Amino acid sequence: MARLVKKEAKGPMEIKPSDKPAWICMCGLSKNQPFCDGSHIKTKSEEDDKTYTYDEQGNRHEVKE
Repeated sequence: MARLVKKEAKGPMEIKPSDKPAWICMCGLSKNQPFCDGSHIKTKSEEDDKTYTYDEQGNRHEVKE
C-alpha cells in the first residue's frame, strides 16, 4: 500500500548517536525506514506549493487539490 506523506524536507536529517553519523529519512520514500537510502533525490525537482504521491515503482504523481 502506498503512503501519502505530506512533507517539506527534501533531504535526510543527520543524527550523531556515536562516532559515525546516521541519516534519518525525512521524505518518506526510503525503503530502509527510518534510515535514508537516497530515495529523496526524486524530490529535488518537486515544487514547494504542490503535493505529490509516489507509487510502488517510485513514479511521482501530482495531487490535484
